Amino acid sequence: MRKVVLCVSNDLIIDQRLHKVCLTLLANGFNPVLLGIKKRDSLPLSERDYECIRLPLLFNFGKLFYLEVNLRFFFYLLFSRANIITSNDLDTIFPCYLVSVIKNTKLVYDSHEYFTELPELQKRKFSRTIWLKLEELLFPRLKYVSTVGNFIAEAYRKKYKVPVSVIRNMPLRVNAINKQPKQKIIIYQGAINIGRGIDLMIDAMLFLPDYELWIIGEGLIFNIIKERCIAITNVRVLGKVSFQELPLLTTQGMVGLSLEEDLGLNYRYSLPNKIFDYVNARIPVIVSDLPEMRSLVEQYNIGKILFDRSTEGLSFLIKSICEDDRNYQLFVENCELASKVLNWEMQEPLLLSLYQ
Repeated sequence: MRKVVLCVSNDLIIDQRLHKVCLTLLANGFNPVLLGIKKRDSLPLSERDYECIRLPLLFNFGKLFYLEVNLRFFFYLLFSRANIITSNDLDTIFPCYLVSVIKNTKLVYDSHEYFTELPELQKRKFSRTIWLKLEELLFPRLKYVSTVGNFIAEAYRKKYKVPVSVIRNMPLRVNAINKQPKQKIIIYQGAINIGRGIDLMIDAMLFLPDYELWIIGEGLIFNIIKERCIAITNVRVLGKVSFQELPLLTTQGMVGLSLEEDLGLNYRYSLPNKIFDYVNARIPVIVSDLPEMRSLVEQYNIGKILFDRSTEGLSFLIKSICEDDRNYQLFVENCELASKVLNWEMQEPLLLSLYQ
């Protein structure tokens, strides 16, 4: 069996994409090993069918975090017997590329986002310049590249003249959903970072006293959001949960939100996996007026697009979906139909064609 070491700079708890990649590789004659990191507050890993290794770190954030990750990954990969190395995102590409050259090992690069266009880097010019120089140095040398959406793939193809496959981050297909009556719960799941529209969601709850907003995830502004919501009775900040637990929470929602702001190309071209999770849970979505999101919602008629980014505009849109029984049922039925196409099983042939 060909051994594939997949490197990612998180603690593997919430990374659904790599879990699905590993399951697919395992079922098709590969031996995947998932290599991540372990922070001081990392939750225990559940038992999995493939090998997981988490390297403990001294530094949990900032430049020293990335330096330590790259050094630890380099020495692990140097002494491993991998047939294929996979770098997931730009922050792991340097050690993966170096070892692939030193040991003449094939390298796959899977870009989960447009890293150099992250909003967190837009005001940090020096850091962005370093990442951009690294990308410009290594990307043209890559042979096997994939990413999560058409717009990002086209941007990479145009800039670096290399082939880029599109493998969307869709959930594993769920054939049956418990059809209990929905409570008035609004779901946001994903990173708690700037530019995700989370403040707008919280503000809108002042106009929705009969509804509850559940915020699920962690991120750079998690503590700020948690502190802000202490006195707001109809907002629950649930924090980080494992990807195994997440669907149980998502299916309890009545509508799911994905309200990324247009802060650079990464968000403008994004197609967040939470939208596919909402569809797979058979709950309608409200999304930003950004190209990939708008196209998906219009194609499958699975929810509405937020054009008026005000608290009144968002609260009105939520009510227009949830309080119109006929329309709501239509959206749910369309989510059911879309879930037959928007699932990981439909992406597996694309992944296997890359690795095989």
